[in-house]
Amino acid sequence: MGLPRRAGDAAELRKTLKPLLEKRRRARINQSLSQLKGLILPLLGRENSRYSKLEKADILEMTVRFLQELPASSCPAAAPTPSDSYRDGYSACVASLACVLPAFRVLEPAVSVRLLEHLRRRAAGATPDCGRAGDSGDPPSPARPPSPPPAPSPPAPLCGPGLWRPW
Repeated sequence: MGLPRRAGDAAELRKTLKPLLEKRRRARINQSLSQLKGLILPLLGRENSRYSKLEKADILEMTVRFLQELPASSCPAAAPTPSDSYRDGYSACVASLACVLPAFRVLEPAVSVRLLEHLRRRAAGATPDCGRAGDSGDPPSPARPPSPPPAPSPPAPLCGPGLWRPW
Protein backbone atom coordinates (compact mmCIF):
# COMPACT_ATOMS: atom_id res chain seq x y z
CA MET A 1 0.00 0.00 0.00
CA GLY A 2 1.68 3.23 -1.13
CA LEU A 3 1.19 6.77 -0.06
CA PRO A 4 -1.95 8.44 -1.40
CA ARG A 5 -1.32 10.64 -4.39
CA ARG A 6 -4.57 12.58 -4.35
CA ALA A 7 -7.01 13.80 -1.72
CA GLY A 8 -9.48 11.14 -2.89
CA ASP A 9 -6.90 8.43 -2.25
CA ALA A 10 -6.43 9.64 1.36
CA ALA A 11 -10.17 9.55 2.02
CA GLU A 12 -10.39 6.09 0.50
CA LEU A 13 -7.51 4.89 2.65
CA ARG A 14 -9.21 6.25 5.79
CA LYS A 15 -12.44 4.46 4.85
CA THR A 16 -10.50 1.22 4.44
CA LEU A 17 -8.49 1.51 7.65
CA LYS A 18 -11.26 2.71 9.97
CA PRO A 19 -13.07 -0.67 10.23
CA LEU A 20 -9.76 -2.46 10.80
CA LEU A 21 -8.74 -0.08 13.58
CA GLU A 22 -12.18 -0.38 15.18
CA LYS A 23 -11.98 -4.17 15.04
CA ARG A 24 -8.57 -4.11 16.79
CA ARG A 25 -9.86 -1.70 19.44
CA ARG A 26 -12.86 -3.91 20.19
CA ALA A 27 -10.63 -6.99 20.37
CA ARG A 28 -8.40 -5.24 22.93
CA ILE A 29 -11.42 -4.24 25.02
CA ASN A 30 -12.84 -7.78 24.93
CA GLN A 31 -9.46 -9.31 25.83
CA SER A 32 -9.09 -6.94 28.79
CA LEU A 33 -12.63 -7.65 29.99
CA SER A 34 -11.96 -11.38 29.76
CA GLN A 35 -8.81 -10.99 31.86
CA LEU A 36 -10.68 -8.81 34.35
CA LYS A 37 -13.41 -11.44 34.64
CA GLY A 38 -10.78 -14.13 35.28
CA LEU A 39 -9.26 -11.99 38.04
CA ILE A 40 -12.42 -10.74 39.77
CA LEU A 41 -14.50 -13.94 39.96
CA PRO A 42 -12.03 -15.86 42.16
CA LEU A 43 -11.66 -12.82 44.42
CA LEU A 44 -15.42 -12.75 44.89
CA GLY A 45 -15.48 -16.50 45.58
CA ARG A 46 -17.49 -17.36 42.48
CA GLU A 47 -16.87 -20.15 39.98
CA ASN A 48 -15.87 -19.23 36.45
CA SER A 49 -18.03 -22.00 34.97
CA ARG A 50 -21.27 -20.60 36.46
CA TYR A 51 -20.54 -17.10 35.12
CA SER A 52 -19.34 -17.92 31.61
CA LYS A 53 -21.82 -15.58 29.93
CA LEU A 54 -21.53 -12.36 31.92
CA GLU A 55 -22.24 -9.13 30.14
CA LYS A 56 -19.44 -6.59 29.91
CA ALA A 57 -21.36 -4.16 32.12
CA ASP A 58 -21.76 -6.90 34.79
CA ILE A 59 -18.01 -7.52 34.86
CA LEU A 60 -17.30 -3.82 35.24
CA GLU A 61 -19.96 -3.38 37.96
CA MET A 62 -18.63 -6.36 39.94
CA THR A 63 -15.11 -4.96 39.71
CA VAL A 64 -16.16 -1.48 40.82
CA ARG A 65 -18.16 -2.89 43.74
CA PHE A 66 -15.22 -5.09 44.80
CA LEU A 67 -12.78 -2.18 44.71
CA GLN A 68 -15.15 0.07 46.66
CA GLU A 69 -15.54 -2.55 49.39
CA LEU A 70 -11.79 -2.98 49.85
CA PRO A 71 -10.73 -1.61 53.21
CA ALA A 72 -8.31 1.28 52.93
CA SER A 73 -5.72 -0.57 55.01
CA SER A 74 -5.43 -3.42 52.49
CA CYS A 75 -4.10 -1.10 49.80
CA PRO A 76 -0.43 -2.03 49.26
CA ALA A 77 0.99 1.45 49.51
CA ALA A 78 -0.89 4.67 49.92
CA ALA A 79 0.38 7.56 47.84
CA PRO A 80 2.55 9.91 49.87
CA THR A 81 1.07 13.24 50.83
CA PRO A 82 2.39 16.21 48.88
CA SER A 83 4.29 17.48 51.92
CA ASP A 84 6.01 14.10 52.41
CA SER A 85 6.91 13.97 48.74
CA TYR A 86 8.26 17.53 48.88
CA ARG A 87 10.28 16.79 52.01
CA ASP A 88 11.75 13.64 50.45
CA GLY A 89 12.72 15.55 47.30
CA TYR A 90 14.23 18.38 49.33
CA SER A 91 16.30 15.91 51.36
CA ALA A 92 17.46 14.15 48.20
CA CYS A 93 18.57 17.49 46.72
CA VAL A 94 20.49 18.37 49.89
CA ALA A 95 22.20 14.98 49.79
CA SER A 96 23.17 15.50 46.13
CA LEU A 97 24.46 18.97 46.91
CA ALA A 98 26.54 17.55 49.77
CA CYS A 99 28.35 15.40 47.21
CA VAL A 100 28.69 18.03 44.50
CA LEU A 101 29.92 21.01 46.53
CA PRO A 102 33.10 19.40 47.87
CA ALA A 103 33.86 17.57 44.63
CA PHE A 104 33.73 20.63 42.38
CA ARG A 105 34.93 23.19 44.93
CA VAL A 106 32.41 25.76 43.74
CA LEU A 107 32.48 27.49 47.12
CA GLU A 108 35.09 27.79 49.79
CA PRO A 109 34.93 24.83 52.21
CA ALA A 110 33.72 26.93 55.17
CA VAL A 111 30.92 28.43 53.08
CA SER A 112 29.94 25.00 51.77
CA VAL A 113 29.73 23.64 55.31
CA ARG A 114 27.58 26.56 56.47
CA LEU A 115 25.29 26.25 53.46
CA LEU A 116 24.79 22.51 53.95
CA GLU A 117 24.12 22.98 57.68
CA HIS A 118 21.50 25.59 56.87
CA LEU A 119 19.83 23.40 54.23
CA ARG A 120 19.76 20.39 56.56
CA ARG A 121 18.13 22.48 59.30
CA ARG A 122 15.53 23.68 56.79
CA ALA A 123 14.99 20.13 55.53
CA ALA A 124 13.73 19.09 58.97
CA GLY A 125 10.68 21.34 58.61
CA ALA A 126 10.44 21.91 54.88
CA THR A 127 6.93 22.24 53.39
CA PRO A 128 5.77 22.81 49.79
CA ASP A 129 4.72 26.40 50.51
CA CYS A 130 8.37 27.33 51.09
CA GLY A 131 7.80 27.81 54.78
CA ARG A 132 8.46 25.75 57.81
CA ALA A 133 5.85 24.12 59.96
CA GLY A 134 4.71 26.77 62.45
CA ASP A 135 6.79 29.44 60.73
CA SER A 136 5.30 32.90 60.50
CA GLY A 137 7.13 33.64 57.31
CA ASP A 138 9.53 36.06 58.99
CA PRO A 139 13.21 35.33 58.50
CA PRO A 140 14.79 33.73 61.56
CA SER A 141 16.88 35.96 63.74
CA PRO A 142 20.55 35.19 63.21
CA ALA A 143 22.36 33.52 66.10
CA ARG A 144 25.56 35.28 65.13
CA PRO A 145 26.21 38.29 62.96
CA PRO A 146 26.56 37.42 59.31
CA SER A 147 30.08 37.21 58.06
CA PRO A 148 31.09 39.30 55.07
CA PRO A 149 30.67 37.58 51.75
CA PRO A 150 33.76 35.77 50.53
CA ALA A 151 35.93 37.49 47.98
CA PRO A 152 35.05 36.29 44.51
CA SER A 153 37.48 33.83 43.07
CA PRO A 154 38.98 34.67 39.69
CA PRO A 155 36.88 33.41 36.80
CA ALA A 156 37.91 30.17 35.18
CA PRO A 157 39.52 30.49 31.77
CA LEU A 158 36.93 30.42 29.02
CA CYS A 159 38.91 28.29 26.63
CA GLY A 160 40.38 24.85 26.91
CA PRO A 161 39.69 21.27 25.93
CA GLY A 162 37.37 20.56 28.91
CA LEU A 163 34.90 23.35 28.17
CA TRP A 164 31.71 22.31 26.45
CA ARG A 165 30.05 24.91 24.27
CA PRO A 166 26.58 24.36 22.81
CA TRP A 167 27.19 26.61 19.81
